[in-house]
Parts: sequence; C-alpha cells; structure tokens
Amino acid sequence: MMEYKGVKQPVSCGFLILRGDPVDSFLLMKHARRWDLPKGHVDEGETELQCALRELQEETGITSGDLEVDPYFRFENRYMVNQKRYGGKGLIEKRLLVFLAKLMRPVDIVVTEHDGYHWFDWNPPHKIQEWTIDPLLHAAHGHLNKKWPSTRSPM
Repeated sequence: MMEYKGVKQPVSCGFLILRGDPVDSFLLMKHARRWDLPKGHVDEGETELQCALRELQEETGITSGDLEVDPYFRFENRYMVNQKRYGGKGLIEKRLLVFLAKLMRPVDIVVTEHDGYHWFDWNPPHKIQEWTIDPLLHAAHGHLNKKWPSTRSPM
C-alpha cells in the first residue's frame, strides 16, 4: 500500500457477480443515491482477493463456494477522495479493484450494509453510473466476448 504524507492509500476490492450461462444478469447493491458493487477496504494482512470475497459474503451472503471466480479479469479504477476518513487532510487517490465471478447456484441475497439489491439484465451497453459501473461493465463485456478462456495463464 502506498503512502502519501503519512496516510496509506485506501484500497477497496469487490466483485461484479454475473449469473446465467450465457450471462443474463448482474448484481448491484443499492445505496441511498446510487448503485454500487459489493466491496470494501482491504484489512491488514489480507490479499485483494481475500478482501473482495470477505466483503461479498458480509454484504450479500454469497460465499466463495457459490462462485466461479474468473482468474483472468481484474478491473482497476483510481479516483480522488477526501483523506479525512483516513486520518489526513485534503485529497488522496483511492484504488478500486474489481474481480469477476459467475454465480454457480441460486443464492438468497442477505442485505446487511445497503438499502437493497437488484439483478440487472445483461444488455450491453449499460448506462447506470458513468464513473465506475459503466466502464466496469464495458470491460467485462469485452472480456466475456473472448469466451472466458480456460487455456490462458492467469495474470
């Protein structure tokens, strides 16, 4: 984790969860004013994937055993946030890392930290949230058109 003026760069990790074969929908969580992914901040000693899996289970009830995680997809976004939340002053760059997974069986979503959830139809191109969600969905669509390869080496 990088530091800036004594404050560690915040890193948040989450999942884009797909369902259907072929893909017919994806999961987003409802906040008061926006749709978002199940995601959260990396804990000390935790890998990015471990963080994403923990946050997914905490926020939805979906476990790693319910998923097929795509080892070839990682979406990264960086944006500026207020350091106040992290013990500093001014702005600091935050890094968001999103993994991709298919839900392998029906799961009852248990909402714990959001106002709700919705399975959106997979119908690219999507216009949901231009800063993070739309670029993520565009990247996932391009990746899925490559047929979720099983012969390439993971990154």
